[in-house]
Amino acid sequence: MGKIYTLKEVAHHNTPKDCWLIIDGKVYDVTKFLEDHPGGDDVLLSATGKDATDDFEDVGHSTTAKSMMNEFYVGDIDTATIPSKVEYKPPNQAHYNQDKTPEFIIKILQFLVPLVILGAAVGIRFYTKSL
Repeated sequence: MGKIYTLKEVAHHNTPKDCWLIIDGKVYDVTKFLEDHPGGDDVLLSATGKDATDDFEDVGHSTTAKSMMNEFYVGDIDTATIPSKVEYKPPNQAHYNQDKTPEFIIKILQFLVPLVILGAAVGIRFYTKSL
């Protein structure tokens, strides 16, 4: 059995030169594996500072990948330091204009007016050329 780490301790290891992950209550130092990871180092770096078990399981790693984890094991996580539930915060985005009021009409006109002008110019050009 390895050392017991807190989430705060593990969260400090979040750089390409020092990257630790928490998976299934265990702490892994995957720094040496960053370059070899098939999904790229960004995937691993984005999973630092939190319990990455769900991220790991969602990908569906092979049994070979799971057995490789033993060589990166450094200890266990103090589960009391991991929040049991993270509050969902929806992305900050503009309100959807469901009734398609003037904002929508202005956008359509910004697209259609230049097309009408271009069509009129082409029509005038062909009409005057044929005379």
